[in-house]
This record gives sequence, C-alpha cells and structure tokens, in this order.
Amino acid sequence: MWPTLQAALDDWAHAEPILRGVAESLAHDAVPHSRFHEREAAAPLPRAYQWADGSAYVNHVELVRRARGAELPASFWTDPLMYQGGSDAFLAPRDPIPFHDASWGLDLEAEVVVVTGDVPQGATREQAIAAIRLIGLVNDVSLRGLIPDELAKGFGFVQSKPASALSPVLVTPDALGERWRDGKLHGVLSVDLNGQPFGRADAGDDMTFDFGTLIAHLAKTRSIGAGSIIGSGTVSNRGADGGPGQPVAAGGRGYSCIAEVRMVETIGAGAPATPFLAPGDVVRIEMLDERHHSIFGAIEQRVV
Repeated sequence: MWPTLQAALDDWAHAEPILRGVAESLAHDAVPHSRFHEREAAAPLPRAYQWADGSAYVNHVELVRRARGAELPASFWTDPLMYQGGSDAFLAPRDPIPFHDASWGLDLEAEVVVVTGDVPQGATREQAIAAIRLIGLVNDVSLRGLIPDELAKGFGFVQSKPASALSPVLVTPDALGERWRDGKLHGVLSVDLNGQPFGRADAGDDMTFDFGTLIAHLAKTRSIGAGSIIGSGTVSNRGADGGPGQPVAAGGRGYSCIAEVRMVETIGAGAPATPFLAPGDVVRIEMLDERHHSIFGAIEQRVV
C-alpha cells in the first residue's frame, strides 16, 4: 500500500495505525516474516524533501569559538544555528565514506535526527513536537578543511557537507518510552573509532535547543513538508567540572566528532594532535537500550 517510507509519511493518518498493527503482529510472531538484516539496509529515506541541521548543543559551538580565541555571542544561547543540507542522497548505514584529499579534513559527526510530518508556518514548539513522526541517528560527514573559506563568504555550507549516512532504523516517539521526552532523545550515543570508544555523550544532556524549538525555528517563515529531516548537530557534553569534556579513556564522555577533541587539545596544549579521518578508518555510531540491544541499528562505515 505504501511502497516507500515517504509515501507512508505523506499518508500518515491512515498509514500509522495500520503499520502499528503490522508491527504488533510481527512482535508476536502472528504473521509470516523473514529476519531483518540491518547490514543490507539502505537509508530509510535515501532521498528527502528537506535536510536541515541545527546546532542544538551550544557547548560544541562554544568550544569552536574558544579554540580560535573568539567570544560566543550571547544570542547563540537563545537563537538556534541551522543550515540547509543536501537531501538528494543519504548514504546507507554501511556505505563507505569517500576520501578525496587529506587537506579537506574528513570528519564524522554523530547526531540525532527527527523526521516530521507536515508542519504549518509559524508552528509553536508544542505543535512542532507533535509533528515529529520518527527519530534516528545520522553520521553528518563534514570536510573541516573546506568550512572556513565557505563560511567566510557569508553564504553557508555547500562543498564542505557531502552526503550523510542515516541509521538503518527510524523509531516512533512512543516506542522509545522514557527515552523520548521534552523533545529530546535521552541515552548514551556510542561512537567508536577503529574499534575503540571515542564518544559516550548522553544525547539528552546539555542540549540547549530541543527538537520542538529547532523545528519551530525552521517553520518561522515557511511550512515544512512531511518527510523533512531535522538534525540536532554534533552531540556534545560538558566535562564533570563544567569545562571541556575529557576523552573516554580518561574517564570522560568523549566526543561525537574529531573536530571537538582537536578543539579541546588546542585549548589545553595550544595545538591539535588528533588527525582527521584517513583511508582504512572505521566509524561506528549507535545507541543501546537497557538490555544492550541496538535501538536504531548501527551506522558502521569505513573510509575508502
């Protein structure tokens, strides 16, 4: 009846109760089925009408500014940053990350995303939260070496933001239970780099702008179509002392992108030491539930 997820989102009022019934039947082995192999999954939305990425964790932005000796404008705590990304192609969760030039500074960014239904222009935060249909994860691939020149033009990201990879599964808010509350996903976002723990930040902590606020910000001057993907920006936690976070190996929560650990190194030692991604590196991003089962499936990508 609905050949694609986008078709279901376009007809959500009719599709949701029927799909919910199918899910319940599958959970009780009441209908014939074959096993889902997440390694073979494409992106749930290989193309989307819109991909808008925010910067909800202002701690991350503050570190960026601090590392280059710039003050954070006070407005950054009340007015979200957001850019319009490329939505014509999302990588599958096991697709390789293309490497082209070391000077481009290839980086991972582990984030939370939501997928919306239709949102009217001028929607309130509460209306925006009610319009969230699905939640998932994304590796928002970034080319750090290209960002400064693009931002200097005053017109935003283009070349510095290639295709991102979505988690193999997107989950409805009610299925997340207490993990989804106040417009935020709560839980440890695990990021491994080459098999070693790199990030263990909690997505619900230090999130300055919840998803309702981000969506309402986007809807201020436009309506938002069903199937739009909204990102949280890099998940980032402060250290226990309120300062920059510490590596996982040092007992901290680590980082959700390489740029952030490089900023912390610059603040502490005057220069970054951690390299950006190179061919052969493997990135893994996922979130586990209380039984250590993967909630959204894993994004696992090798740089080639």
